[in-house]
Amino acid sequence: MSKLVAYREKLNLTQEELSKKSGISVRTIQRIESGIDPKGYTLKALAKALDVDEIDLLNKDNLTVEPNYNLVNIINLSSLIVVFIPVVCFLIPLVITLIKKQLNALTAQIITIQILWSVIMIVVYLTGNIIDLGELGRNIVIALLLLLLLANVLIILRNSIELHKNNKLYFKLKFSII
Repeated sequence: MSKLVAYREKLNLTQEELSKKSGISVRTIQRIESGIDPKGYTLKALAKALDVDEIDLLNKDNLTVEPNYNLVNIINLSSLIVVFIPVVCFLIPLVITLIKKQLNALTAQIITIQILWSVIMIVVYLTGNIIDLGELGRNIVIALLLLLLLANVLIILRNSIELHKNNKLYFKLKFSII
C-alpha cells in the first residue's frame, strides 16, 4: 500500500476529497497510490493538504512506515557520544538503525544530517591545513570547527526535544542520502 493511501485514509478522505483539497487531479492521485512517487508541485501540494512532510509521502521500500519514536530518539542522541569525531558520529546511528531495523524517514534524516555535518567538518579541516593561512587563519579555522561542533550538538538536542514532544524532527533536510 502506498504511503499516500495510508495518510489519506488516516484523515478519512476519499480520492475526490483529497483532489479538491490539494488541487491535484484524481487520476494523478490514483497513479501515486499505485506506487509512483509524486514530484515537484504535486508532492508539495499533497504534503500540504495532508499536513505531512514531503519526504513522508515518498515510497521507499526499505523504509518502515511506523517508527519506534523512543528508539529513534536514542538513535538521534547516540551521535552525541562521539560528536567530536565526524565520521563516527553518523556511523553509530547508522549501525543502531540497521541492527534495530528502524530505517525510516526520521532515522534517514538523522543520519543524512550527520553525514552532511561530517563532510562539512572534514572540508573545513582539510582546507585549513592545505591552504597556508598563517596563525590568524589557523585560529579562525579552529573557531569555525568549534562553532560547527556546537551547532551539531544543538541540532541533535533540538531534534531530540521535538521527537519527544511531537514525534518529528525540528531540523530536517529536503533530501535524504539513505
